[in-house]
Amino acid sequence: MSRRLPVLLAADSEDAQSARPVRLIARDAVPEGRIGAWAAANGFKGQEARLLLCPDDAGEVAEALFGIGKALDPMTLRALADRLPGGVWRLDGVSEDQAELAALAFCLGRYAFDRYTRAAAEPAARLVVPEGGDINRILDLARSCDLVREMVDTPAADMGPLQIETVAREIAEESGATLSVITGDALLEANYPAVHAVGRAAVPARAPRMIEIHWNADRTDLPLLAVVGKGVVFDTGGLNLKAGAGMRNMKKDMGGSAHALGLARQVMRAGLGVRLVVLIPAVENAVSGDAFRPGDVLSSRKGLTIEIGNTDAEGRLILADALARAGELEPDLTLDFATLTGAARVALGPDLPPLYTDDETLAADLLAASGRVQDPVWRMPLWAPYGDALDSDIADLRNDSAAWAQAGSVTAALFLMNFAPETGAWAHMDIFAWNPRGRAGWPQGGEVQAMRACFDMLKTRYPG
Repeated sequence: MSRRLPVLLAADSEDAQSARPVRLIARDAVPEGRIGAWAAANGFKGQEARLLLCPDDAGEVAEALFGIGKALDPMTLRALADRLPGGVWRLDGVSEDQAELAALAFCLGRYAFDRYTRAAAEPAARLVVPEGGDINRILDLARSCDLVREMVDTPAADMGPLQIETVAREIAEESGATLSVITGDALLEANYPAVHAVGRAAVPARAPRMIEIHWNADRTDLPLLAVVGKGVVFDTGGLNLKAGAGMRNMKKDMGGSAHALGLARQVMRAGLGVRLVVLIPAVENAVSGDAFRPGDVLSSRKGLTIEIGNTDAEGRLILADALARAGELEPDLTLDFATLTGAARVALGPDLPPLYTDDETLAADLLAASGRVQDPVWRMPLWAPYGDALDSDIADLRNDSAAWAQAGSVTAALFLMNFAPETGAWAHMDIFAWNPRGRAGWPQGGEVQAMRACFDMLKTRYPG
């Protein structure tokens, strides 16, 4: 996979001595003098994310002004990264407590998915890490974020269940973790009936599988963290076939698995004080004579039967088996990531993923971490009275709430709650994993959502 991280430089490095300044300018706080006159001539007033290159007497770019609006949100520096010309730059006006987030934002803004293009990359701008930032820690997190986005951006032909397994294996081997995989009809013998049912229509080379990673397994003195990720590599909708527009970007439906792997990589690389289990059901929701049908009743690992109201509500089915497996391990904390519902986008849009948990302490910790690292999430209610929307006349529950087309994200979370571990706390993130509109620093395509907030929360709870 491609890596297009910018080069970060330590402040004491030789090249850092020649760095040109990027001055962060608040709204209507443009300095006076020659620079002020140049800014006025170009209509620059410190508008948020506005960049102005300033020449010296010889006409060469000597410095840059970057507008921050009323106050600096470090994530706006994503918009700076791919607009600065090549060379070495430093940030003027970043406090020590914002240094790492500012440098990380610069890294995130330099991401580009270039696996299939021959276009030569322009010389990248290099940034001197502001005082107070740890260059290795920043780059490590940036690499995990890049991994997530590249997995999501990769077309389904090259990111099938086997490829997800391969990425998981590489991450496990990197940190000395163990990995096991159950594939195809062996899922029935191992009691993963819902995973098998959703993925059985795919061709043998793209057979469904259950991927399980264990790290620090022998450290029984440590709390157990379970991370679960939805890995639907492509979602046709099954026999409830999606329309063309709805199917176009379904390569991203494995975004939950990418987030789970990215978070797991960070947990292991940081040496957090946990035992870790990662559970990824990886399937393709394909159409064939063996596809599961509307009206079928599926078994699940937990023993609950599920009436299929809609084969396009398949992600919650494979998560049901994965969450049940997590429950058997009695985790202290379970986090799951899934590109689960369009209803979440209707409720909150593409940039603000819903967070569901019935644990008040976990909710408070995640929201606090979200604010610290500028990785937004919004808590939504697990509203129990809506649970009857999942009632079935012939099974324990059904997989959709078609009787009333409302609160789809809430009812999906309530469905998962039936299978979530009974020990410890559980949180579900209904992510989009995608930028639908390209803008500076946020290119159209794969995006990391809620993962950095979860990692920051875990660092606080379980320092190594």
